[in-house]
Amino acid sequence: MTGRRVDPHEDYAEDYAEDAYSRVGSDIMAPAGEALSDRPQGSSAHRGRMSRTERRGQLLDAAREVFVAAGYHAASMDAIATEAGISKPVLYQHFPGKLELYLALLDAGTEALEAAVRQALASTTDNQERVNATISAYFAFMADPDSAFRLVFESDLTGERAVRERVDAVTHTCTLAVTEVIAQDTELNHEAAMLLAAGLTGAAQVAARWWLTQDGALPRASAEALVASLAWRGIGGFPRADAEAVD
Repeated sequence: MTGRRVDPHEDYAEDYAEDAYSRVGSDIMAPAGEALSDRPQGSSAHRGRMSRTERRGQLLDAAREVFVAAGYHAASMDAIATEAGISKPVLYQHFPGKLELYLALLDAGTEALEAAVRQALASTTDNQERVNATISAYFAFMADPDSAFRLVFESDLTGERAVRERVDAVTHTCTLAVTEVIAQDTELNHEAAMLLAAGLTGAAQVAARWWLTQDGALPRASAEALVASLAWRGIGGFPRADAEAVD
């Protein structure tokens, strides 16, 4: 496979946008009596050059802070640019609008959750430990201050189709991953296995979200153990399909 062809002019587009903003925007926006030489300059001579990937990561981190704190509707591209320490033209070099930036964060968050659930399921062949690991994956996702859980599960933009599709997709994908394990181990049909999987992942998600609102009243390890115990008492009642062979 070959990588994306790099445009030799692309690296300079950001610098051009920043420099133009510094030269023109500063003349317009500088307070009366403040000399341009006294203001921070945005040219590449005054800041280290970031690769496009590094800059994108920086902008996503800044956007996450703003969206989580203010919500989608109250957040602004100006606030995100300020949080990132760059000018708005540079922000627009990477993301054409606020929705595209929000969706990029959602994609990163949903991918992280799906990867965590799949890793939990693959971490052991002991089903009780699998349940424990899956519950823990949801709690870890909710508790991580750098994760996008608020955007994924508590979005104030649920009426936007693209947002709703992404949230529904990660819920469905995680449920399918658990379904595969349940169906393989119990030989239940797909519909029955998926119902159990939906119950397990739904309980993990809702319980983890509720726990987070309690401001540490119950230690995370204790909360995970309680929810895992509840889940295992239910799903553990379904015998493994290979139980007779094992005996």
